[in-house]
Amino acid sequence: MSTSREPEFIPKIFPSAQEDINASTLAPDTPQTRSSSYRLAYADTEFLLRQELRPVRLQLELLKPELILQEMGIESTVVIFGSTRIPDADAAAQRLAEAEAKSRQAPGNPDLTRSVKIAKRIVAKAQYYDEARKLARLITVGSDYHRLVVITGGGSGIMEAANRGAHDAGGLSIGLNIVLPLEQCPNPYITPELSFQFHYFAIRKLHFLLRAKALVAFPGGFGTLDELFETLTLIQTRKVSPVPVLLFGQDFWSRIINFEELVAEGTIDHADLELFQYVETAEQAWDAIKTFYVSES
Repeated sequence: MSTSREPEFIPKIFPSAQEDINASTLAPDTPQTRSSSYRLAYADTEFLLRQELRPVRLQLELLKPELILQEMGIESTVVIFGSTRIPDADAAAQRLAEAEAKSRQAPGNPDLTRSVKIAKRIVAKAQYYDEARKLARLITVGSDYHRLVVITGGGSGIMEAANRGAHDAGGLSIGLNIVLPLEQCPNPYITPELSFQFHYFAIRKLHFLLRAKALVAFPGGFGTLDELFETLTLIQTRKVSPVPVLLFGQDFWSRIINFEELVAEGTIDHADLELFQYVETAEQAWDAIKTFYVSES
């Protein structure tokens, strides 16, 4: 899909940016034309990467996905977060078997013993991969394939499951990857035209919430907690309109975060506990989203 077309309502008076780039290559080869100062500013990557151009890069990173999403007609999304480390049941079982084999080769090794315990916990959480996949399928089919579009961080684990569920249903889904020091790539279930890569966490966070009609947080780590608490803070402070915030797996979340203790300590209000709710199945989550908007209408 091309995203560089000129709006049809703008009369053709000036040459396009691409036409001027093409014309600039026809200049004679001289010391002056070879100088970096002579390059068109918007075609000069070295210039655009200067530290002083960070505000421009921020704007470009905001605009590129925004224009593509507008052109694709996407107005509403459901954000699904969760750990990249929770795979499907088969992969989790395989990793446990490998951890146990290594532990047997070095009995008493504390690191290997801990790895087995963690692998067993991941096996127990592999059900969430299936639930995320099912939920995305329910959202895609239940909203007529386009009114609500699943959006994830674009990685593996729970995010892969969510993109996969939308793909199973024949619908669109969005993935917002970010450049990290460790190698990563978008999962293969994201709609290719809706697979984005970010440099700035702040702009990526903005795109998660710009069209969000609900946020579903599966068990996860720092990234999931970061997005969850940012969303809760924005709703609590009324910087965004309320949306359903669903925490998948009460046993996990109640052990990881003691929300009631925050109330007891006086650092949040008891009413703030109503900003989110726990769910255990994809069906419960989808019903909660639908019920919220039926009650709002």
